[in-house]
Amino acid sequence: MKPHQNLEAWKKSFSLVKKLYLITANFPKEERFGLTSQIRRAAVSVPVNIAEGAGRKSRKEFIHFLSIAMGSLSELDTLILLSNDLGYISSSECKDLIFELNFIGKLIYGLMKSIGYKS
Repeated sequence: MKPHQNLEAWKKSFSLVKKLYLITANFPKEERFGLTSQIRRAAVSVPVNIAEGAGRKSRKEFIHFLSIAMGSLSELDTLILLSNDLGYISSSECKDLIFELNFIGKLIYGLMKSIGYKS
């Protein structure tokens, strides 16, 4: 197994990607190249950046890629709230997804701190 696959932040964010792919499959067809695409791209960015950072040689580079993953989580937060406001996902689904985003964010931030990030 690759080192990034042992990271809880990677595992949870990878799981979230799969969940969001299933959810967005039910979005209106006219959103395929809009909101659906943006959500999927932002979601995939999180575990991909964790993996890329973990594969780098320096802690500074790893922290940089974890920071990008955090930005993608913020983007997802906005896109999920918009999806709820447009009626594409329910309020309870929105609440659950935001909870997951926050949890993943805490995992990533904890990982950043553990490898030397100073806020």
